[in-house]
Amino acid sequence: MYIIKLDAIDSTNTYLKTLSLKKMPKDFTVVIADEQTNGRGQMGTKWQGEASKNLTFSVFKDVSFLKVPEQFYISMAVALGITKALKELRVPKIKIKWPNDILSENKKIAGILIENVIKNNKLEGSIIGVGLNVNQKFFDNLPNASSLHLLKTKFFIICLNILKAI
Repeated sequence: MYIIKLDAIDSTNTYLKTLSLKKMPKDFTVVIADEQTNGRGQMGTKWQGEASKNLTFSVFKDVSFLKVPEQFYISMAVALGITKALKELRVPKIKIKWPNDILSENKKIAGILIENVIKNNKLEGSIIGVGLNVNQKFFDNLPNASSLHLLKTKFFIICLNILKAI
């Protein structure tokens, strides 16, 4: 695993996407940031997150073994991996709102953004972005958002071990 740690960036997915335009990153290249100033979600939505309160990262995964019509398998594997890790942390009532939201107690605690790199009609790689609300307490105009801190009423330490589940 190759880890790129940044204090702040517009988007970890955009950072990896830019790298992939020049040369495919190494498999399991991870970009993690304390703050994303322009984090993105599905269909142009924005990811809101306070600096140093959440786990925001992107992973480049070589998925050249998959065919283009099989790309939903990537979403399935990522969502199931994250829910498994959260269940091991004893986060209550975890479920997936397909294709890209992770809920606990019917509140969104994580979002997934997958952007596939397709060249010459072949799937070459996948940029898997994850935003996990860890210690954030306030969510402006997002009544269905929550965090691990709010759900479990204790302070969580952000660690990279959650990446092992993906």
